[in-house]
Amino acid sequence: MSKTMKPGQTAPRSGQYGIVGPRGGDTGAERTVTRGEPLPPTPKPGMGYVLVDPTKHK
Repeated sequence: MSKTMKPGQTAPRSGQYGIVGPRGGDTGAERTVTRGEPLPPTPKPGMGYVLVDPTKHK
């Protein structure tokens, strides 16, 4: 499993980041984030982000 990142941390890669609950459960929500930008706030405290689908470049 990928490392969970907290809101406000800099995104290491561009792509779709899934929001996970405090215990790591998938919420079904995703956010698109560009590499180098901070991860946006989550709907509830304690939630985090996991990279689900990295952007593919040719």
